Amino acid sequence: MLSLGIVGLPNVGKSTLFNALTAAKADAANYPFSTVDPNIGIVEVPDDRLGVLARLVEPKRVVPAVVQFVDIAGLVKGASSGEGLGNKFLANIRETDAIVHVVRCFDDPDVLHVMGSVDPVRDREIVELELSLADLATVERRLDRVRRAARSGEPEAQAELGPLEAVNAALSDGRGAWQASMSPEERVLLRPLSLLTAKPILYAANVSERELAGDAGPHLTALREAIRTSGETADVVPFSAKIEAELAELPPEDRSAFLHSLGVESAGLDRLIRAGYALLGLETFFTAGEQEVRAWTLHRGETAPQAAGTIHTDFERGFIRAETVSYSDFVARGGWKGAREAGVVRSEGRDYVVQDGDVMLFRFNV
Repeated sequence: MLSLGIVGLPNVGKSTLFNALTAAKADAANYPFSTVDPNIGIVEVPDDRLGVLARLVEPKRVVPAVVQFVDIAGLVKGASSGEGLGNKFLANIRETDAIVHVVRCFDDPDVLHVMGSVDPVRDREIVELELSLADLATVERRLDRVRRAARSGEPEAQAELGPLEAVNAALSDGRGAWQASMSPEERVLLRPLSLLTAKPILYAANVSERELAGDAGPHLTALREAIRTSGETADVVPFSAKIEAELAELPPEDRSAFLHSLGVESAGLDRLIRAGYALLGLETFFTAGEQEVRAWTLHRGETAPQAAGTIHTDFERGFIRAETVSYSDFVARGGWKGAREAGVVRSEGRDYVVQDGDVMLFRFNV
């Protein structure tokens, strides 16, 4: 399951976005620190292909892939030294796959801004510095232990010492762990630390309704330029917390018409999830039978046994083969029976790399 942690300054639209995405009704009051305990919500991944498969197979149940969103209290300047609620809640997002940084890019005198003015470039720098400082505290604690162990000759500690010192230097300079000079193999050694600034990041830019359907305003343009010049390869997903909140109140059958009336093609949820999948290199395969039609998430490039393992570890351990057909062939031939008769169902072995949209039936023996 994809897990995204939501961060940002207070009153930038974090909790409003979370409410709209999850319908969890977290407190979104117009004052700082209205979110104290972390809000956790599970959201279905929108995928039209799942409904098409279900109409063909007519299963007893349909199970979509899901995304977990974790929303924590807003960070402020000085959080790492105890300002506001400090960084005590950052531990709640250390285990997420990626960070969604919500940045306010709209002017509204009726919505308070904790810094007194709207400046997304400044706001981004504040939050990222606090994340870096939180990571620095984690790295310094680890570095002290590893240095002692390395001096005593422990091979694991000696291998970890160089990467730790590199990331410590970057964080001490106010930069993120992603900016530290390390090889991919060295970065793997630091994964157990779950450093926040080493995680992939998406920026969710909370814009006005007018900007969402038209040209980017000065705040959104400035944010994109700041990200570009920093060298960070991060996507910016514009959304309107106000529109998302209104959308969440509508019946599902009325939402498309509402978006169309605004000149918007898709909801913020859809665009955030698509961006998250692209960021992490994720794709979807399906299982389709009388009992269940289900969407499963895996990393691009993973093999048939690994896909089987997402269903159950026994499937991967005892993998024999995977009967596989592309989504388009499955639909065109009317399901398994027609696909087999047309000869488009393939028997794939251990080396097969799963493709997005594959419909699969696993054979295994445990």
